[in-house]
Amino acid sequence: MQFFVAIYRPLDYKPEAAEDSLMRAEIDALNDEMVAAGVREFVGGLHPVHQAQSVEVREDGSLGRGVGPISSAGMAIGGFWVLQVADESEALCWAEKASRACRAPVEVRRFHGPADGAG
Repeated sequence: MQFFVAIYRPLDYKPEAAEDSLMRAEIDALNDEMVAAGVREFVGGLHPVHQAQSVEVREDGSLGRGVGPISSAGMAIGGFWVLQVADESEALCWAEKASRACRAPVEVRRFHGPADGAG
């Protein structure tokens, strides 16, 4: 099963000011652990939220573009992993480690697959 594990950051988060060397080392160690366990399919950090672009369909069917994330909660995805694990329980164990290493909330969501009738 594949899971999306996303790290959330406040919209005004500035990684250069917030990420100390200890946190960076813990994130690097987590990535090394994921690779050694054979679960990490992909990892990616995202540029700051103020560089985001958004696109949405309006009620009249036209497309609208905007600067910034689509977020009403004051948080946005700052980075993520795609993990190949046996089940949701294992994905949640990795997410707990990610939340600790990144000092941030984490969201875990399963990808659609053939068993779900999609993808």
